[in-house]
Amino acid sequence: MSAKSKSANAMNFEESLAKLENVLQKLERSDCPLEEALSLFQEGMELVRLGRIKLNDVEDKISILLKESEEFIPFRGEGEQA
Repeated sequence: MSAKSKSANAMNFEESLAKLENVLQKLERSDCPLEEALSLFQEGMELVRLGRIKLNDVEDKISILLKESEEFIPFRGEGEQA
C-alpha cells in the first residue's frame, strides 16, 4: 500500500470526498499536463474506491441494526426493483 493510500485510508468519508473534489478541480484545468492528469486520475480513482468501501461498511452496519430491531429493510442498488 502506498503512502497516499495509507493517508487516504486514515481520512474520514467527508475528508476523502473533499479531497476528491479538489482532484476533480485540478483535472478540469485546461493547463493540467498529461503526466499530472494521469497521477490525479489515479488518486481520484483510489479515493472513489475507498469511499465506496466506507459507504458499504455503513450500509452493512445499518442493515445489522435494523435487523436486530426487527425492522430489516435491505438496501437496494440503483436499478433494482422492489
